Amino acid sequence: MLCRSCGTEIADKALICFRCGAATTDPVRQPFVAKKRSLIPLIVFGLLLVLAGIAIMIVSPDSRVDIVAAIVAAVGLLTSAVPVIRRLGSR
Repeated sequence: MLCRSCGTEIADKALICFRCGAATTDPVRQPFVAKKRSLIPLIVFGLLLVLAGIAIMIVSPDSRVDIVAAIVAAVGLLTSAVPVIRRLGSR
């Protein structure tokens, strides 16, 4: 076999040319496969935040605490909804 770069005679099983160091074959790249992660833990966490926010609103008569509870509930809703929407959009 001849080196594609310098034309030197090299062994048929050689991976690189001993004279110029050029590779004898094109590099083989493995395709990237993204691991699919389960959304269930994130959804459960978000729903627990929503329930915690609602529970705080019911138990506490203070309006300031209601604002915090509403924020907790909103964060929980976003935490559980955004990954689901992204996954549905990528299909």
